[in-house]
Amino acid sequence: MRGRELGDGLRKVLTRSGFSGRKLATLLGWDHVKLVDLLNGKLGVTEVELAALLGACHAPPDEHAHLLALYREANVRGWWQQHGSRLPIVLRTLIEHENVATEIICWQINLIPGLLQTPAYAHAVITADPNVPADEVDQRVQARLTRQEIIERGVKLVFYVHEQALRLQFDAPEIMPEQLHHLLQMSVRTNVSLRIVPSSIGPCAGLTGPFVLLKFDGIEPIAHAETQTSTLFIEDKTQVQAYSNVVKALETQALGEAESRRLITEIVA
Repeated sequence: MRGRELGDGLRKVLTRSGFSGRKLATLLGWDHVKLVDLLNGKLGVTEVELAALLGACHAPPDEHAHLLALYREANVRGWWQQHGSRLPIVLRTLIEHENVATEIICWQINLIPGLLQTPAYAHAVITADPNVPADEVDQRVQARLTRQEIIERGVKLVFYVHEQALRLQFDAPEIMPEQLHHLLQMSVRTNVSLRIVPSSIGPCAGLTGPFVLLKFDGIEPIAHAETQTSTLFIEDKTQVQAYSNVVKALETQALGEAESRRLITEIVA
């Protein structure tokens, strides 16, 4: 994951620099294939060479430091990102992997998944977090809405949502009906599958917490989970399989898509 994020970050640095790949390779005295491999997440360069590339492209200091840090741990599998007192406004690593995923499977117990939230719902949920300063709320809402642009890209999206998430109450009574109507609208998209796990079945798979499973072409799947102050990306095959097992169980426990829409409609009514 670090290697892929490094390659993606370097491509953006290259684009902003105005150099073509061949011109930059010539400037650095590299074979063009060496640069292409690096941009695809393969190393094959020293830290000094990478620093020279970043300097030639005039990478901003914070991006320079970020990419060098990725380089130093590019071959480490799994990634526990600790963010201090709260999650960052933009979940950079998650977004970059969502943008190249071929399928995204999300399981949520208590909340509507972020990719399906309305602005009012997102604002209310984010405002309720005591660790989020008031002056960050609008930025976080906008960042969440921007992430939703991935839906228009046509990536396959599968959402498993527990019924109790549909029954969350808000001080503003119009928030939840609007949110549920939005779910109904999103659920008929050809690339979106929304399935509700009914409360009536009792304990279900995935009660240890929400997560996202991301699948790719030519890349092994990864799992993503969040805590109050950190994000966890899981690459180990055995551990990722454990999340896949939960998804398989949810497939049998959740209502079908049409039944899920009927339940949402009943709750709205």
